[in-house]
Amino acid sequence: MCTTCGCGENSEPKMIDPSTGKVVSIDLTKSQDHEYTHPHDHDHGHYRHHQFHPSDASSGNTVSLEKEILAKNNLIAERNRKWFQTENILALNLVSSPGSGKTTLLERTILDLRKQIPFMVIEGDQETMNDAERIRATGCKVVQVNTGTGCHLEADMVARGIEELQPPKNSAVMIENVGNLVCPALFDLGEKSKVVILSVTEGDDKPLKYPHMFRASDIMILNKIDLLPHVQFDMEKCVQHARQVNPDIRVFQLSATTGEGSDIWYHWLRQQIVSMATS
Repeated sequence: MCTTCGCGENSEPKMIDPSTGKVVSIDLTKSQDHEYTHPHDHDHGHYRHHQFHPSDASSGNTVSLEKEILAKNNLIAERNRKWFQTENILALNLVSSPGSGKTTLLERTILDLRKQIPFMVIEGDQETMNDAERIRATGCKVVQVNTGTGCHLEADMVARGIEELQPPKNSAVMIENVGNLVCPALFDLGEKSKVVILSVTEGDDKPLKYPHMFRASDIMILNKIDLLPHVQFDMEKCVQHARQVNPDIRVFQLSATTGEGSDIWYHWLRQQIVSMATS
């Protein structure tokens, strides 16, 4: 639950494997063991984490509650991160507002690079299997996490997705978060980087309106550049705004629909995979 906006209250998140129809309820109020097993000869063991329940916090102490929730999430996220690093897996958290073109970008990336990079995908949406089915059509293994009333994925949801997907060494796990430029900025999932996707149809002032998300992201992808002749969008001003809140953010300008400008994004992905394998 997010104590800032109240999302997730009375929510019943679930994970669905579109290839088998398997549905697993995700009860975030109970302790769970996450065991990542792989066809390798080495054993990574398992971990048990403490699940925080709102009743653990002082009544009415919203700040304390939020700190406890984030602390629990960060603990699981760090365990996810260490496991990704051990297995040389590139985990990216794709974040954006709805309609930015995240899923289209993911589809094209998988289709163009699948012979070079093994991809696995964790799809996050409040409801439906629509995006998971689109990713499945590329031949990529995917699980769908439906968050119900929740407006973001949490580290525990990703851990459960990892268990189901069993990603191999030297692969990429792409986490497509729920469409929202607010709450996903607060929740670490154990990813190597957040990649924020902003379409030119959304307005060049978005980095200033949602500074926490752009500050938390290593990459900003400016998508739908094929529509620039038809919209009022100042590319230079948008980049300036993004670097005003995050001087180190890298910017890729592309069209997921036409493929224009995708090469620099693909080059960065390949570099990350190589870097993970040689570090």
